[in-house]
Amino acid sequence: MQATRITLIAHARTPAQKLGRLADDEAIEAVAPELVSALLLRAGDHQGVWCGFELRSRQTAALLTSNAVLEPALADCDLGDWRGLSLKTLQEQQAEALEQWLSNSGAAPHGGESLDAVRARVGAWLDGFRTPGHWLAVTHPFVIRAALAHVLECSMASAQRIDVEPLAMVELSYYGKWRLRV
Repeated sequence: MQATRITLIAHARTPAQKLGRLADDEAIEAVAPELVSALLLRAGDHQGVWCGFELRSRQTAALLTSNAVLEPALADCDLGDWRGLSLKTLQEQQAEALEQWLSNSGAAPHGGESLDAVRARVGAWLDGFRTPGHWLAVTHPFVIRAALAHVLECSMASAQRIDVEPLAMVELSYYGKWRLRV
């Protein structure tokens, strides 16, 4: 039986990332042609590309293919009322709520989705995916951390210590059980 491989790709850099703001549905910054070439080379041969619904995910997927499939499980964490706010603003105006969210992965003081909910959503998608071959999934840092927490069976608190840079790639393989492939 052929193994299943999924390469998770973080979306390209956005202005919000540069400014220390929480994500909103913003566009990506321009990506240099040589970075696009390197991305395509690193992605290698694959059967298809999925992506989250957000503009930044769709635009990054478009660097790889013109026919990416939208996948709800790859959507970014719903940050509710905090979308687009700077971390500085949150520290100044909602310090206790921010601390609660950072220290309790089940909390959602912003009115959106908890980190544990993201992990459950992404884990369910991974556990239901058994199509052999190599697949690409363009998504968000929270989603990549959730996938790693699921595969490595660790807490979201531990996974939150993983820096996921723009256009980073993480490869997972499945042959009876999901594994991190390095």
